[in-house]
Amino acid sequence: MSAPVSTPAATQPLSPPSSRLDYLDATRAFALLLGILFHASLSFLPFFIAWAVQDVSTSPLIGSFMTVSHSFRLELFFLLAGFFSYTSFQREGLREFIRSRLIRIAVPFVVGWFILRPLMVSGWIIGGASLKGDYSFWAGIIEGFLSLKSLPAGIFTGSHLWFLYYLALITGLIMVARALTSLFGQRGATWTSSADHLVRWLAGSRLCLPILGLPTAGALWFMRNWGMDTPDQTLWPQIPVLLIYGGFFLLGWMLGRQPDQLAGLARLSVSRAIVGVIAILVTLWLSPIQGDPGHPHYQGARLGFVVSYALMMWSLVFLTTGVFKTVCRRPNPTIRYLADASYWLYLIHLPIVVWLQVAVAEVPCHWTLKLGFVSVSTVLLGLLSYDLFVRSTCIGWVLNGRRRPRVLGSWLVAEDIASGNPKLGLGR
Repeated sequence: MSAPVSTPAATQPLSPPSSRLDYLDATRAFALLLGILFHASLSFLPFFIAWAVQDVSTSPLIGSFMTVSHSFRLELFFLLAGFFSYTSFQREGLREFIRSRLIRIAVPFVVGWFILRPLMVSGWIIGGASLKGDYSFWAGIIEGFLSLKSLPAGIFTGSHLWFLYYLALITGLIMVARALTSLFGQRGATWTSSADHLVRWLAGSRLCLPILGLPTAGALWFMRNWGMDTPDQTLWPQIPVLLIYGGFFLLGWMLGRQPDQLAGLARLSVSRAIVGVIAILVTLWLSPIQGDPGHPHYQGARLGFVVSYALMMWSLVFLTTGVFKTVCRRPNPTIRYLADASYWLYLIHLPIVVWLQVAVAEVPCHWTLKLGFVSVSTVLLGLLSYDLFVRSTCIGWVLNGRRRPRVLGSWLVAEDIASGNPKLGLGR
């Protein structure tokens, strides 16, 4: 019998992949649902940003909400994506992992772009027509798809699906880095072990936030705007954006190797909450100076902004994870359902949001009511479409790796059986 083949330490998990962590499911669902609320808020800003429509009811509070929420929602998503990617990699192996990433990331990116971008364009067309008193929904949809004639100019740009492009790019870079590390043998294993030790030290250190925040602030300094840029206009990677999202993904990947350290990073403490609140207040205080390049302290204000923004970013990522770890301690079918549906909801939400924003833009009522209507209606329509057309179909298999029974269909079957009139096939 031949001796067992040893595996370099760089490829060995420090602890076996854990079972499904419900609080991380809840956190991921929250991050994506927050993105829906973020986009639903855009039409209620008190200044025009070239969005599809500007509502008649606006508020400066929307700007503050957007600044804070935009600082951490996708960073939180990339952290969790890295964590779950590592556990999938350990469970599936290299070849199956790459195949599954191509199916779950590349396919939705390419197919989704050709469907969702024309629908988004239709929102701008409908919004422009509504300003002239001509709200024509179906004409806008048709014209939106006719915009595909302009290809290849702008292909794969101008939509919210850019996050899938960066997710695929970062995953590929991680695979390359892992392969290069393995080539160095024992030296590569030492590097990986040192990285594991660093993560363990950060998880228990009071200096965690400034250590992570300073390099993040350095990347933020090179953004086109103050805060996180949205890289949706080109496929050429924007290095500062790639560094920040890649850093969160890499940290999540390393936490997947030793998931017990996540509790340390996500711990709730008064000092961390104070840092987060102060960082938010300083960020909001300095933010208006961005629009005044002639301000005598413009560069100093920008420096203070990127530092406070970075601290706000990391504080909110860890505090949000800690809150859900405290609240969602037990498995919950509703949370699992929302976690499964959240990917689909985020993919399809933006055209629906824009259509609803245009529909209510001239309605004379308070912005809070309209924002609630747009957000809740988008989520409900998304959940209905998910349950009926995604969850138990091949689309569900592409997005979530497996088909699951429809909840609505199962409920209808139960109702029919109870009434003595079973309808076979529903929910199957």
